[in-house]
Order: sequence, then C-alpha cells, then structure tokens
Amino acid sequence: MDRAQKEKLVEELGQIFESSGVVVVSHYEGLTVAEMQDLRARAREAGGSVRVAKNRLAKIALEGKPCASIAEFLTGMTVLTYSEDPVAAAKVAEEFAKGNSKLEILGGAMGENALDRAGVAAVSKMPSRDELIATIAGMIGAPASNIAGAIGAPASNIASILSTIEEKAEAA
Repeated sequence: MDRAQKEKLVEELGQIFESSGVVVVSHYEGLTVAEMQDLRARAREAGGSVRVAKNRLAKIALEGKPCASIAEFLTGMTVLTYSEDPVAAAKVAEEFAKGNSKLEILGGAMGENALDRAGVAAVSKMPSRDELIATIAGMIGAPASNIAGAIGAPASNIASILSTIEEKAEAA
C-alpha cells in the first residue's frame, strides 16, 4: 500500500469510529473465508459492517476520537464489527461468537464509553432501535384502542340493558 492509500484508509476508519453507535473489536484467527463472509452477511442484515484493518492504521485513525480507548484491543489479528445502531453490531458479534469459537470478542466502544468483554455481552442483550420503536408505537397505539373501546362500550352496555329489560317484560 502506498502512502495515499494508507491516508485514505485512515480517513475511512476515522469516519467509522466517529459515526458508529458501537464498535466491537475481536480476534478472528483461524476463521475461514466462508465463515468471515457469513459474519459480514449477518452484520449487513442487521445494518452493520465488518472491517479488517491494520492495527497500526486503526490506532492512528483513533487519535482524538471519542472511542480512542479501544486502541488497547488492537493487537494481533483483529476485526472491527460496527453499526450506527448502538446494539446491532454487538448482537451480531455475540451471536456469531456463540456458534464459532474462532471469533474471540475482546471489547469495544459505545460512543465515549469503553466496553470490556462483559460490556459487549450486556449491550448485545439490550433491545435494538427497531425493537424499541415497535414497543413505543405499541404503547402509543394502546391508549387509542382503549379510547375506542370506551367510546363503543356505553352503546353496547345500553343495548344489553335494553335487551335484558325487554326479556323481563316478555317473561312477565
């Protein structure tokens, strides 16, 4: 790689570190090409990405960034899993690591917060942005359906009372 390519790569990595909601750093030694493609596909489906970069260039890109604390994890064969959604990349990495022992999660960063191995596991158990939006939409919709039920209830109550009165009148 010549100097211009390295500068471009450092700039791309810097943008990744700035704009990502979460970055997970893992060792991937021993992963086959097919397994790495599977990891990339899973990340893509969740709205994230996977990037293998030279540690030295990634450390340069981290200088002055909020997640600079992950520089300590950049040793050996590392892969970055990242996403704008603060949970998606952690979920993908955790799920993949459960099924493949060759991916060893080291830690990561969520904005300015450094995450150790346990922190990444905790983040992966949180609901994703889409799940939260669905929950909020359900909560907003519930009062509206309750109001509609309450508005319709008096009419049905009056109808049942009238039919009961009518039945009693016929019986008498």
